[in-house]
Amino acid sequence: MNLKELVINKIAKFAYCTDGALWYEVDGFRFPVPFAETVGACFMPEHKAINLMRWIRKQLEENAAQQRAQLSASSRPLTNQNKENNN
Repeated sequence: MNLKELVINKIAKFAYCTDGALWYEVDGFRFPVPFAETVGACFMPEHKAINLMRWIRKQLEENAAQQRAQLSASSRPLTNQNKENNN
């Protein structure tokens, strides 16, 4: 899913609050809004997703970085030490 698909004519719904962040969801995609970034703002149970685009983008970028890291780790050739650990 890309940013445009998540924000154009979509509603973000509050999911839960934990670990210093408000978590919202758009079409099954969850993203955090850190408390430190909410000072002076009013966060409601529902918002136009485009108004939360900054945090949606951050989560998309983080997810992509994690996927790249997993791919590079899985495509690394096994060293002798890794081969011994896998047996």
